[in-house]
Amino acid sequence: MSVIPAKPVLVSDGITQRPSREQALEAVRTLIAWAGDDPDRPGLIDTPKRVVDAYGEWFDGYDADAAKELSRTFEDVTGYDDMVILRDIEVESHCEHHMAPFLGKAYVAYLPGEKVVGISKLARVVEIFARRLQNQETLTNDIIDAIESHLQPRGVAVLIDAEHQCMTTRGVHHRHVSTITTRFTGAFKDDAALMDRFLKLAKA
Repeated sequence: MSVIPAKPVLVSDGITQRPSREQALEAVRTLIAWAGDDPDRPGLIDTPKRVVDAYGEWFDGYDADAAKELSRTFEDVTGYDDMVILRDIEVESHCEHHMAPFLGKAYVAYLPGEKVVGISKLARVVEIFARRLQNQETLTNDIIDAIESHLQPRGVAVLIDAEHQCMTTRGVHHRHVSTITTRFTGAFKDDAALMDRFLKLAKA
């Protein structure tokens, strides 16, 4: 099953469209006013532009395609049949409930079948899905599903460890609490020893 890029849309009168930049700028001005400040005062006059530019960077995963990143593979693995693991991949994402950042690390491993991919592409897949609105569980699933779909490996393992600012800066205000999500497929799911070795290597 091919992984396609998600597209943010606004549905109005049956017409699907992406808001214009000017509409986005006006939305930021509205939020500034709603917060109780004057969007036309000198310190805030350029804030809508900066916010929209930042959102363009934070959410550029909507315009990227993980399938494209994983499309260039190599078949010559010279007999290598153990896991390939990337540790400490930076995760910078935003939760879909409060649009607040969650920041942490991803650990990704796969057991090559007949195809391998450049290791930078795995980090790029994490980045693409991280730069969308979602929860951490969905992010974990999206990463693993993309690798499964396009590499057909013998197994995939993903662990994400992140702190959610919707929990640290609002609500319960508990700092330094991290959320860990994991998912395993294939041999990683079936072989407890292999799963344990991944977890030890990931957090070593």
